[in-house]
Amino acid sequence: MEDKRIIKTKRSLKAAMTAMLAKEDFEHISITELCRKAEVSRITFYSHYNDKYALLDDIFNDMLRIGTEDYYRRQAENNPANRLAAGYVNMLDAILELYYERFDFFQHTNPEKNPYLASRFYSIVLGTVEEHTLHVKKRLRLKYSPKKIAGFVCFGMLGFVNESHREKTPLDEIRRQARELLTDLLRSGVLTESEGEKRA
Repeated sequence: MEDKRIIKTKRSLKAAMTAMLAKEDFEHISITELCRKAEVSRITFYSHYNDKYALLDDIFNDMLRIGTEDYYRRQAENNPANRLAAGYVNMLDAILELYYERFDFFQHTNPEKNPYLASRFYSIVLGTVEEHTLHVKKRLRLKYSPKKIAGFVCFGMLGFVNESHREKTPLDEIRRQARELLTDLLRSGVLTESEGEKRA
């Protein structure tokens, strides 16, 4: 367990980074300004992080931990039989829940404004979905590699959510429609060779 002072310092740096992202893109945030905003010295910053990219990775790791815990909670509550579609829907729900709960941070993952943040966020989501798909592969025959399936699901859902926002679809409706689309896709058998997933 980390010392309380270290936890407080890191929390302050993370909050400062999030606040600064509202005013400028990640590439233009300096360590000096970040430290000033967080009210910590540069020496203190460098005792915890090598650079601002390491701080950003720490923020993303916090989010990944929270999202993973939520996913496993959802699996235990509503998918004890480990059904294919329900597992992916639980993952989608955990990602969307965290994304909107921490929109103060995730709104800055726009590829036009912050390409590094967008790339980092997408690679984490892609890796998480691919890891889930690797577990699925242990019990079901897949028609495509886990990497291809993860890319298809992630890019498809990202496009669906983005277009829903452009159409000003209410958040609850986006979630409902995204769940339905993902469930229908997975139940169709388009990704697996197993006939037993018709009840997914």
